[in-house]
Amino acid sequence: MGRQRQPEIRERLLEVCTDAALAGGLPDRLEPFAVASGTSSRMLLYHFGTKEALLRAVLQRARARQRRDWEALLRVRPDEDYRTTLARAWAGMTGPAGQRYLAVFNRLREDAEQQLWPGFRREATTDWLAPLQEGLRTIGRPDLATLVLAVVRGLIVDLDATGDTDRVDRAWATFVAELGEPPLTSGRPPTSAR
Repeated sequence: MGRQRQPEIRERLLEVCTDAALAGGLPDRLEPFAVASGTSSRMLLYHFGTKEALLRAVLQRARARQRRDWEALLRVRPDEDYRTTLARAWAGMTGPAGQRYLAVFNRLREDAEQQLWPGFRREATTDWLAPLQEGLRTIGRPDLATLVLAVVRGLIVDLDATGDTDRVDRAWATFVAELGEPPLTSGRPPTSAR
C-alpha cells in the first residue's frame, strides 16, 4: 500500500515554491524549488505530478497574490482623488514588490503558444478593467479604463526593456495628470445628419 498524499505538505511546498519564483523568477528546472523547499525534485513530482503541473500551480498562486496586492493598490479610497491612487499604484506595481510579479509573468506574456497557462494574456488584460472602471468612475471617466490599462502595460514593457525609471515615471505622471480632463474634440463643428 502506497503513501497517501498529504494536502498540508503540498500546500506548504506550493507556498515555498511560489516565494522562490517571486524572489528569483520561474526556473527551467525543479532543483531551485527543491533547494528552496528543503526537499527533492522527486518529492515535488510526487506531490504535483509533473514539472509543468507544479509550474502552473506556482503561477496560479503568484497570480492570486498579485491580484490581491494590485487590487488593493487600485481600490477606491473615499477621501482620495483617484489620480493620486493611480500614482501610488504605479509606484507599487513598478517598485520592488511589483517587479517580482512582472518578472514571473513576463515569461507567460512572451510564450506565443501559452502552454503553461492557456489564455493568460487575455486574462491578464481583462481582469484589471473592472477595478480601473470603478476607480475612474469617481472622476467621471470610467470610459478610460482600457486606455489607462494600455498605458500601464506599455510603460511596463518600456521600463522592462530600457530600465529608464525616471523617464517612464515622468510619462506616467504626465498621463495621470491629464485624466479627468474633458475629452479632446477635433475642433470641427459636428456634421449634420444627411
